[in-house]
Amino acid sequence: MDGFQRRKRELAYQGTVMKVYRDYVEINGHQAVWDYFEHKGGAAVIPITKDGKIWMVRQYRNAIDRYTLEIPAGAFDTEEESGADCVARELEEETGFCAGKLEWLVTIRSMVAFCNEKVEIFVATDLIPSTQHLDKEESITLEAYTMAELKEKIFSGEIEDSKTVAALLAYMVKYQA
Repeated sequence: MDGFQRRKRELAYQGTVMKVYRDYVEINGHQAVWDYFEHKGGAAVIPITKDGKIWMVRQYRNAIDRYTLEIPAGAFDTEEESGADCVARELEEETGFCAGKLEWLVTIRSMVAFCNEKVEIFVATDLIPSTQHLDKEESITLEAYTMAELKEKIFSGEIEDSKTVAALLAYMVKYQA
């Protein structure tokens, strides 16, 4: 890009799901220091029941210190893991269902100003009952809603999670418009 050049990147912190860097950038002759969060990415899924409802997970999120209502999702286990493999694993872990059919819907970048996180979003249908097996630090309640109920929860502010909002609205436009 014209006028932008990263001169240096220093690792400032390494956590379990992301690394935080300090980037030294030249912008049109001016020196700037930016934070950059490197995230390994992940996948999310909209699980559709036989009667057309959507399985959602309610779980505690430490960053905002409250329970949220979200679509099932998780981070990639490895750099080589595909979005479909990741979401199939997370769907079964969090909901206790396997997808008979899995279709890619959309890919989002959640915070492009300072983070490279990419989330691949899928729709799962023909759900097959299996066994929920949560990670030991997870506490998830499974709840089913109609798209109309979820749309109301988005616009009332109850659902704020960006991947969930983007996924549900994309699903609504593609499949219910």
